[in-house]
Amino acid sequence: MPEQPPYLHVADELRRRITEHVWEPGDRLPSRAQIGQELGVGENVIRRAQELLISQGLLEGRAGSGTYVAEPQQRVRIVRSSAREQPNGSPFRADMKAVGKLGDWESRTDAKVPAPADIAARLGVDEGALCVRTSYEFLADGRPVQLSTSWEPYDLTAGTLIVLPEGGPHAGAGVVNRMAAIGITVSHAVEQPEPRQATAEEASLLGIQKAALVTHIRRTYYSDQGRPVETADIVVPVAHCEIVYEIPINH
Repeated sequence: MPEQPPYLHVADELRRRITEHVWEPGDRLPSRAQIGQELGVGENVIRRAQELLISQGLLEGRAGSGTYVAEPQQRVRIVRSSAREQPNGSPFRADMKAVGKLGDWESRTDAKVPAPADIAARLGVDEGALCVRTSYEFLADGRPVQLSTSWEPYDLTAGTLIVLPEGGPHAGAGVVNRMAAIGITVSHAVEQPEPRQATAEEASLLGIQKAALVTHIRRTYYSDQGRPVETADIVVPVAHCEIVYEIPINH
């Protein structure tokens, strides 16, 4: 097996000091030069190790001040389950209420947006086909905890009361209930979660460190005829949220 890079060894040592309370939350770490001298590595190695721990939520960097042990935060639980689709109300609001927080969201919809290649492939339409794109910021007590960008084929909902996901009489009802209003039965969804680092824009919107770890979920809803009716990219910060999958058992 290849030898572990030096910065990962350093990250393990810094993590050990945090978990064993050598450094407490709020403590300022010694300078990179001091840590490097102690561990026998260069400052660049220390920097990479600290950046890794910042992305994992264990450390935080403060401009002009240094690097500190991050204060522990209660992680918000977000449950993913088809069984949580509700005729009335929002599963997200229910999740937030369960942990004593007020759940809400802000959205912006753009109609007739040409589908990029990857979105077109997921929706089974031609590249450049018109779509309705809606960007969401989900909030817990006013703090952003989840981002989502949703795409729906324009030809599917054009001329109906649900063409704008957050407008009209079915505003905010969710994909399953909105599609049912125009006679389309959503039978299932497919989700593909993967870890990655936040982009600069995502970090800014979520109030997290640049390049912090997030879970990126690609979700697509399908009708009972097998047609994709909506696809979305959902971004959840790992340090602030835990994702739980609830699997219904049919008897």
